[in-house]
Amino acid sequence: MSTGLARSALRGHRPAFVGTFVAALFASTVVSASLTLLVSTSADGLSAPARRALTANDIGDMAVVMLIGSIYMSIFVIASTMGTAVTQQHRELALVRAIGARPRQLRRAVVAQAVAAAVPAAVAGFPLGGGLVSRVWFAGLRDHGLVPAEVTYRFTWWALPVCLAVAVVTSALAAFLAALRFSLLRPARALDEASAGRRTLGRVRAPLGVIAVAGGGALSVSLAHQSADRAAQASFLVLLLFCVGAGLLGPKVVGPAARLVSAPARRFGGSARLAMLNVRSQPRRFSAAVVPLVLVTGFGLTKIAMRTTTAHYTGSAGSAGEVWLDYFGTGLYAGFAAIAAANTLAMISFERRRDVALLRVVGTLPGQIRSMAAWEAAIVTATALVLGAVVALATLAPMLMAAFGSWVPFLPWPTALALAGGTLVLTLLATGVPVRSALRRRAIRTLAAS
Repeated sequence: MSTGLARSALRGHRPAFVGTFVAALFASTVVSASLTLLVSTSADGLSAPARRALTANDIGDMAVVMLIGSIYMSIFVIASTMGTAVTQQHRELALVRAIGARPRQLRRAVVAQAVAAAVPAAVAGFPLGGGLVSRVWFAGLRDHGLVPAEVTYRFTWWALPVCLAVAVVTSALAAFLAALRFSLLRPARALDEASAGRRTLGRVRAPLGVIAVAGGGALSVSLAHQSADRAAQASFLVLLLFCVGAGLLGPKVVGPAARLVSAPARRFGGSARLAMLNVRSQPRRFSAAVVPLVLVTGFGLTKIAMRTTTAHYTGSAGSAGEVWLDYFGTGLYAGFAAIAAANTLAMISFERRRDVALLRVVGTLPGQIRSMAAWEAAIVTATALVLGAVVALATLAPMLMAAFGSWVPFLPWPTALALAGGTLVLTLLATGVPVRSALRRRAIRTLAAS
């Protein structure tokens, strides 16, 4: 029965399945690239001068930090995506539970979906990261003099089991945990929660979120006493702790921020007011969309502002090689997070086809629906930018105070506007494409199918 449930869910929730696959694919790509770079820059078999050069540039430490960070980030993104995918199936899971399915059958079905998406994603991400991304990364290190010419690029098959472990284990565990509590509910309560949503955070989730935020703050303070280079490398872990905390606390953090940001929308017509009400009435749904964007904006602001502030005070952002390395890593991880964010937004938007159909049935025009979706994207973007700026400032403040005597970062306006504009475009595309797809289909057919 569990296998049949898994197949039915995959057919009925293709966007969720595709979303899980995409998250696992890019997680595997980044993990494979980081591990291949670590192997390629090891000092085994090198001459003494080459070893000294690698040590002087801290390439080994950098590769380890990148690998740990990529695994950490992959776990966060996959778990968030898988949680969203399972939540979208609550109605079907509740109905199946009501007709006699046992809790363990539901859990096995959800885990089977996760594994079905994660295995091919890991297999595809392994050569993409280990054979393409890491090769470009390694070539850039050598061109900028960070890796001696004696060091050669080495492809490693060890990245495959690591990719499989990260993608499969994380997806399966996230699916199991996401389905555990819901599968144990009585059928009547499960149906009620599937329609109205859960109103409170779990007993474990809230304390873990507080611990993650507190841990990020403590680590950020400790980095103020480290060298600038080491602090810049470890700031990635600080950022992830803050983002994990925001993800765990979810609606309790995103909800108030969204209410604050969306307040001016009521002055811009009916579509804007409807978007504001949608965001405020469904904090869990929109927190799932905001958190990955917080990771994008927070990470980008932290890394870029650290360099621009250094250049503002000292006249130089650092050596060309180190700056390239920092920006390449920033681009890699921010790109990964951006794809994950777009992926989550698209999953949520595709699952709202029934809502779009109901609006059309009661007389809402397609242009009004598109306008509403655009306003929702703008509210989500503004909320993510506010929270991302808070996360970046909390990450940077102690390090900047120790280095320059001021906790205020310097960020040129063109850079800030480019980051905000890029986030808005990403959000508009990720929400607009599914809405346009839903508008092409007859509303009655959509309602009948759901």
